[in-house]
Amino acid sequence: MPRFLEATLRERLAVMPAVVITGARQTGKSTLVQKLLPGERRFHSLDDLDVLDLARRDPEALLEGSMQVTLDEVQREPSLLLAVKRAIDRDRVPGRFLLTGSANLLLMHRVSESLAGRASYATLRPMTRREQRGLGRCGIWEELVSAPDRIWPELVAEQPATDESWLELARRGGFPTPALQLDSPTARAVWFDGYVRTYLERDLQSLSAVTALPDFRRLMQATCLRLGQVLNQTGLGRDVSLPQPTVHRYLNLLETSYLLTRLPAYAVNRSKRLIKSPKLFWSDTGLALHLAGLEQPTGAHLENLVLHDLMVWRDTRMDHTEVLYWRTTTGEEVDFVIETGRELLPIEVKSTDRPRLRDAANLRAFRQEYGAKSRSGLLLHAGSSVEWLTTDVLAVPWSSVI
Repeated sequence: MPRFLEATLRERLAVMPAVVITGARQTGKSTLVQKLLPGERRFHSLDDLDVLDLARRDPEALLEGSMQVTLDEVQREPSLLLAVKRAIDRDRVPGRFLLTGSANLLLMHRVSESLAGRASYATLRPMTRREQRGLGRCGIWEELVSAPDRIWPELVAEQPATDESWLELARRGGFPTPALQLDSPTARAVWFDGYVRTYLERDLQSLSAVTALPDFRRLMQATCLRLGQVLNQTGLGRDVSLPQPTVHRYLNLLETSYLLTRLPAYAVNRSKRLIKSPKLFWSDTGLALHLAGLEQPTGAHLENLVLHDLMVWRDTRMDHTEVLYWRTTTGEEVDFVIETGRELLPIEVKSTDRPRLRDAANLRAFRQEYGAKSRSGLLLHAGSSVEWLTTDVLAVPWSSVI
């Protein structure tokens, strides 16, 4: 299956001496990097114990020679990055190193800044819906952002019709194995259970010593039950009987390993975003449902699907782009706000199949607040109709966008 990130990786390999692909385990990083320029690169995975041992004893041996090198799961031996840094400083030929890691290397204390100015970073997230359908792309966000609001209905009409249920999409998630190869809920449950065990017993320990694994798993479950809610670390800690500093540390570990997504709040004053509480989402809805012990997805899971697609699109854009949410002290809320340059595009997600005028209220409140800076609002819903609910809010089926 083609991945949306492929073109971006090729572009960056032609410019930078190192490209680093990070993302949660099992998103397809190893498959992707072996697919790029096959036969032209040496491939070493640090999941291989012999390779890992060599990386610790003699890292230069993995890097020597003129052939381009791909190093898989480099977070398992952070000191290897120092050898990569030295090699780049000797010869900055573009595309020499392609690295992958199942952790955000920029957030790992031991390796942050080690490749500053020498590497370009990209994130491979779980597969989008359109990647799963073999289209190799995310939704039509770029088209919507680039086109005048008035022709949005035409863009949507050009999309292939589908009667796919968002409920099933949420259940299978985007990890390639359960999304593409496992058809039954039981088979997917077995896979997700193994994934969580591997994460807790091996991957997590490579990031930080966590001795109370039951406490950590309980926190994971609690966050999945609060999907789409504003984060209250004190309240979350009280519910799982953990002190607030421990909750803070555990959430950071989940974010570092790309399982948790914290969505910042929008504010005109950028510094205020840092003190406003973020919303909690997960990288994969299938995993979130499994951890929460839920069989039936909720509207928050549909929001999570849209956010995931938005993040995949945002990650590949060269122009500065942010995805945020908006909430007022009086309770008005917009699920997502895309900020591109000086423009804002507000998006509301509703699981109803028959959107009503009242569903556009918060989008209109946002537009009234920010005036000409805000574009028309998009209301994504579970039905099939495309219609202007008001002169400035377009209702669109979710499947026509993502």
